[in-house]
Amino acid sequence: MDGANDANPSCKLHTRLRLWEFADRYIFEPIDGLADFYLSVSRANGSMNLVEELPPRSPSMNPKVRTVYGVIGVLKLAVGSYFLVITDRDCVGSYLGHAIFKVTGLKVLSCNNSPNTSSEQKKMESEISELLDAAERTMGLYFSYDINLTLNSQKLCDIDDEFKSRPLWRQAEPRFLWNSYLLEPLIENKLDQYLLPVIQGSFQNIHAEVGSEKVDVTLVARRCTGRIGTRMWKRGADPEGYAANFVESEQIVQSKGYTASYVQVRGSMPFLWEQIVDLTYKPSFDVVRQEEAPRVVERHFNDLQKKYGAVLAVDLVNTTGGEGRLRERYAKSIEPILNDDLRYVHFDFHRICGHIHFERLSQLYEQIEDYLKKHGYFLLNEKGEKIQEQDGTIRTNCIDCLDRTNVTQSMIGRRILENQLQRIGVFSVNDTITKYPAFDASYKVLWANHGDAISIQYSGTPALKGDFVRYGKRSAQGILNDLQYSLARYYLNNFADGTKQDAMDLLQGRYVTSVSRDMAAPTKAGYLESYASVRIAFALVSGALLFMMMSLRQGGNFSYSSVHIQTAIFQSTSLLSWSLGRALRHRRLHAKEAPQG
Repeated sequence: MDGANDANPSCKLHTRLRLWEFADRYIFEPIDGLADFYLSVSRANGSMNLVEELPPRSPSMNPKVRTVYGVIGVLKLAVGSYFLVITDRDCVGSYLGHAIFKVTGLKVLSCNNSPNTSSEQKKMESEISELLDAAERTMGLYFSYDINLTLNSQKLCDIDDEFKSRPLWRQAEPRFLWNSYLLEPLIENKLDQYLLPVIQGSFQNIHAEVGSEKVDVTLVARRCTGRIGTRMWKRGADPEGYAANFVESEQIVQSKGYTASYVQVRGSMPFLWEQIVDLTYKPSFDVVRQEEAPRVVERHFNDLQKKYGAVLAVDLVNTTGGEGRLRERYAKSIEPILNDDLRYVHFDFHRICGHIHFERLSQLYEQIEDYLKKHGYFLLNEKGEKIQEQDGTIRTNCIDCLDRTNVTQSMIGRRILENQLQRIGVFSVNDTITKYPAFDASYKVLWANHGDAISIQYSGTPALKGDFVRYGKRSAQGILNDLQYSLARYYLNNFADGTKQDAMDLLQGRYVTSVSRDMAAPTKAGYLESYASVRIAFALVSGALLFMMMSLRQGGNFSYSSVHIQTAIFQSTSLLSWSLGRALRHRRLHAKEAPQG
């Protein structure tokens, strides 16, 4: 497939630009030899046009000059326009022979220098500036100048020559085009060579030697923008069926001239439910407009079947408690539409696997093995000819679609990879990945990093249970890490994710200015609330420590001592002190009722 999906040469994207910052305009000068014109952008109102030369410069004029690697897009607001540019990038590997880059530096260029700015606009600009600062810290952005990264390899193989001749932004899958809204002003100005499609997710490569063969494995995560958001602020699905934390994971293996891939997805339970932050460790789950659940579930799965074929929904949530009530609603809503091409399997991960016995996931594999074999995977031979298709996918969920989900998806990916390597002759019939320790270790790290990246974007911390994915077993340090990450999530959910959610909504064109974000003076009720927060947080620490000790006892084979406990207390109380020291100031500014739909 190498080279088969290059963009039209006449629409080649600019890979390097010299940015000139004049007092009245920004000038983007292509330095890759692909064009003779410069892009001029007014700093007063963001208007754009192509010019043939730079403005005249005098000895007193010293414009700032820097190199940028692409324009992510333009944010047009009532207070002015803002250009988002890539100031730094890292090459992280290749996708079917084309270089893939990670955004490591992002800069917002303000275009609102108009002298006629009103006091109301200045107030709004002050509010927006905080969100733009958060936008500059957006993580997990990837792009290619040459290939459509929004499409998985099977879809890339299936597109025709007419489709391949289009500019990359016109080839993009809308669900995974992270900067779709930001590109609109550039599209209106017909600036195809500046229209750089970007995805949010993860991109990881490993290279290994298995016997005498070289094996390359790539793992790509593509986050859907339909209901993008943070952990507690975006749950369930919207009325259109877009699920929160919906991510497509594609695992690609290349060896002996063959290319094989497998695609699986994750996403929140696809009906209207929410979990509003209220300073408790685990806020209650509330189903919204229960009567609409069957319709939303049906809409979600109809869309999945159009895109992936058959779907097997694997539900990992608890059978009891609040999770159990959500499971019942999910199972009841999906039951009327189940058929040969849509199956539902519930597997109570916590009851069966506990906190350490994740090898018991083999019980789940036994239930889904026939489905995996029936719907296959994508395979190209040495000549680049398609000899097998994947015509169905597995959709996995837990509550967050992070920790339990990543452990489960890594198990499925491992089994699929073993089948693929056996098929193309790298493995013998009975070989497994564990037979090759170096390959096994690299593969575990691949999936652990994949899970961490998805988790950081949604929850703000790496994935829990990551030690099992990374090392194949639970450890005392891994459980301590889970404690620390859980406390960090508690803080972020209650005191920081409001701003992060607003920044996400701003970049996706969904932000609604709040009535007031001014900080009120502390009231008596506020002090009581702060005191209650301290008690809640200390109870959280105590409960987490108790959980850790019970988990260690359950493991039996762990040797733990007062050092482990002291370490946990130190880490937990340090985080607690830091969190509560900022709690009152941040909560009033950011904590608001979670948006619905």
